[in-house]
Amino acid sequence: MSKVGRAIYWQVGALVAAVALALVLSRFFPIVDFVEALQRRVMGWGPWGAICYPLLFSACNILLLPGGVLAVGGGFFFGLWWGFFVVFAGNVVATAISFALSRWIARRWFWRRLSTSPILRALQPAVERESWKIILLSQLHPLFPTSLLNYLYGLTRIRFGVYMLWASIGRVPGLFLYVYMGTLGQFAVRIMRGKSYPRMIEYWIWGGAFVTTALLLVVLGRVAHRAIQTSHASATSVINKQQENARHGIWSL
Repeated sequence: MSKVGRAIYWQVGALVAAVALALVLSRFFPIVDFVEALQRRVMGWGPWGAICYPLLFSACNILLLPGGVLAVGGGFFFGLWWGFFVVFAGNVVATAISFALSRWIARRWFWRRLSTSPILRALQPAVERESWKIILLSQLHPLFPTSLLNYLYGLTRIRFGVYMLWASIGRVPGLFLYVYMGTLGQFAVRIMRGKSYPRMIEYWIWGGAFVTTALLLVVLGRVAHRAIQTSHASATSVINKQQENARHGIWSL
């Protein structure tokens, strides 16, 4: 099994395990009551919730902390579309700040610590040749930590505007899936509290949409992996050929 396949299966397995653990613990602890109270507290913030939540999400990304829980929380607290907008806004802020730190503010510090990164070595020659395509695909790659990518791309020659556009587009499927999971959690809490009585067709619609989104992300991740591997191999071959030609030129002199 490839590294990409293992990464995808681990992520899916972790999600299933988390859901199963929550269901088991809910039989012994008032988890549903706690979650519902937390939801009321966040919604009670009013407009401040829509301001503070994106900033909290962006801070986690800038500090390279796991932001998946907050992305899921965006769907749980604010619903699908508002939750996606809030999380996406936080992601854009984090992307801009991280890239700026790496490009203009602390470039030497980041270069000393990230120049040996295998991800940077794979991306740098590829992004020189493919530009926006590699940026887009790397955001979909399941083995690349997206928060770290912001700093790594700041060390390349890619322009700020180009990176912001394609990195933001590339993060849409993953963020949407996280927010969708949170929305399903909100849906489940309402059912468990007896506040919603969905018909069977609604279960099929919500479940089918989730499976479709997850499968789409898996397919895109595999496509991104193959494309980056091919581009990196092609760029490495060109560099090696140029070095060989340079050596032959020196010897001929």
